[in-house]
Amino acid sequence: MQIEGTIDHIIFRNNENGYTVLELLKEDEDPVTVTGCMPELDPGEMVVFTGEYTKHPVYDLQFRMTAYAIKRPEDTVSILRYLSSGAVKGIGKGLAGRIVERFGEDSFRILEEEPERLAEIKGISIRKAMEISAAFESKSASRQAFSFLQQFGISNAMAQRIYDTYQNGIYDIIRSNPYRLIEDIEGIGFKTADRIASEAGIRVDSEYRVRSGILYALQEAEGDGNICLPRESLIAGAADLLSVSVEEITDQLRNLSMERKILLKDSEGDGVMVYSERAYYAEAECARMLLDLNRKEEGSEYYRKEIEKLEKKAEILLEDKQREAVLRSVTDGVLIMTGGPGTGKTTTINLMLRFFVSNGYDIMLTAPTGRAAKRMSEATGFEARTIHRLLGVHPVEASGSGKTGRFEHDADSPLETDVLIVDEMSMVDIFLFRSLLRAVAPGTKLILVGDENQLPSVGPGAVLKDIIASGVFSVVTLTRIFRQSEAGDIVLNAHNICMGKDIRLDNKSKDFFFLEREESETIIRGIEYLIKSKLPPYIGCRSEEIQIMSPMRKGSLGVESLNIRLQEIFNPPEPGKRELETQSGILRTGDKVLQIKNDYDIEWEIVTRKGFVTENGKGIFNGDVGSIVRIADSVVTVRFEDGRQADYQGETLSELELAYAITIHKSQGSEYPAVIIPLLSGPGILMNRNLLYTGVTRAQKCVVLMGRRQTILDMIANTNEQRRYTGLKERIHEIYEMEGNT
Repeated sequence: MQIEGTIDHIIFRNNENGYTVLELLKEDEDPVTVTGCMPELDPGEMVVFTGEYTKHPVYDLQFRMTAYAIKRPEDTVSILRYLSSGAVKGIGKGLAGRIVERFGEDSFRILEEEPERLAEIKGISIRKAMEISAAFESKSASRQAFSFLQQFGISNAMAQRIYDTYQNGIYDIIRSNPYRLIEDIEGIGFKTADRIASEAGIRVDSEYRVRSGILYALQEAEGDGNICLPRESLIAGAADLLSVSVEEITDQLRNLSMERKILLKDSEGDGVMVYSERAYYAEAECARMLLDLNRKEEGSEYYRKEIEKLEKKAEILLEDKQREAVLRSVTDGVLIMTGGPGTGKTTTINLMLRFFVSNGYDIMLTAPTGRAAKRMSEATGFEARTIHRLLGVHPVEASGSGKTGRFEHDADSPLETDVLIVDEMSMVDIFLFRSLLRAVAPGTKLILVGDENQLPSVGPGAVLKDIIASGVFSVVTLTRIFRQSEAGDIVLNAHNICMGKDIRLDNKSKDFFFLEREESETIIRGIEYLIKSKLPPYIGCRSEEIQIMSPMRKGSLGVESLNIRLQEIFNPPEPGKRELETQSGILRTGDKVLQIKNDYDIEWEIVTRKGFVTENGKGIFNGDVGSIVRIADSVVTVRFEDGRQADYQGETLSELELAYAITIHKSQGSEYPAVIIPLLSGPGILMNRNLLYTGVTRAQKCVVLMGRRQTILDMIANTNEQRRYTGLKERIHEIYEMEGNT
């Protein structure tokens, strides 16, 4: 529906995303509160809003706008109201009255076409008349630009960014090369630019379109975890995406290569691989920095004796592989220590720490997620911070890749430590690893700890696996399960899954259960029963600490459907409980939520129960989990598990999604008292051994698998994984061999 009126005043405006709350005066009716993302409208303007009425839990009836159209005031009353509002720089109430008194309904035409005539009014010089006209024209130009962009389906908030960037140059850009928006405007991707181009009449085989499509295909490949793609695969995929010939793709691929926008590298076994410039140099830089750190010390025998003394003093008896890992951590610049659950990684790290402390080394510990860092702190007694918090974040713009972060610590301001231990390395993608290595000063000992059998990082790359596969660095793999009789079936079954062996599904275990179910609805009812009644008293935890994990996002048991159902079960609407409808669904006070992208701009603070702020900063990151503690004035306040609290509104709300159920991939780096994993069916490339192993190893005290027995057996047998195309191993070999090593 539509409503029309004059803006009385602006109640609230977020200048970053254009979200506005205003009061609209309707003729002979009560004022209406209008909300939505819109350009900078001013009091006194006549506007037609399209949208619908909604009932706000606090502010009662409001009109949520989806589109707008500005009506030019035509009668003297409306013209006077607009000019008196202060919308035009240089015109106040008194001067507005004199202009309208002198020129009446012709006032706007005078401002646009004959501004010199303003000098006919006492107190206005020719110079001031020109300044007033310029301000009026600027306002009109921005409105015209917004109207122009609106026809291409561009949101008001995005239109503001585009206009701020190009001003009146937007018309030429939209009509000739809208693909330029991808490089210049955060939030504009290929699909948006391609839709604009289509509506603007740009040819399907336009050079700009083909080039942008190739880069987009590489970007999409990054989203699937790849650093590069085989040349033939990229050509075929881009030709299909763009509906153009292979020859046209090949021509532009050659041009992009000549301009160094992409790089072509021969790869053993895969032919020619195509990299974006950004991805290639990320791997090359990581290879260079790793090799620079990989310096070895003499004196192994001396250090071995010192380690044995520490073992006796701490009354710890290490097995051979553990002792080798401690020794390598002392003598080698880079050490990779891997192993599954129960293999003694924590014990080994603790003895490393004892050695370094006793010898006066400065030590820092870090992990990719807040949960992993907290667990590391509890296990070692040393403070561990997330990688982002360790490095410190400053948000900056990055052309072509949206908002990214510049860290306080880098090559010019390295971390002040002698030893850096990084846990959960399988989760670290290539770009975060590069940022971390940049902050590690030469001479620092780098110890990377992880489980190579876990799923790879959510972001691009297979960093841990590639470093191990290079064969250049010291790698110690712990395989022995300590206190096997006490380990419990979670640990034993996890190792059996990893080795492709049968696991116990007879429910005679105390910590590993299988509930055979054939229908998704039965599974959902079972989840409700387990979380509300059975598991909390059994394992001694709160119901909200139990995590449901699904292999996939889609389907009746995918996280998207599960979260809607589970929200209604565990946090239903109640009188007085506030909620907010967003693009991704309803958010409600008390909901468990997940941050789904890195946001380097968002501000957070840690607040005590008495309301004192003890710490503040910027940056909430992909995978952070929290709960909604307050909803007010379309602002959602989330408190994360590490105590940070942040406000979300407007576009930033799209960064949150419900987290009653999360994908197993998103669970990496976290541990929960209990996990429930529904397993009915799914695509073979996804339902594999790796995925099941990762899910099971997230549990501390209890695992419950629900679904079909055959699905579980098939997953254990299925070693097929979606291949990631990466080149870090080859970059390491190239540099290593260039330095004369063989």
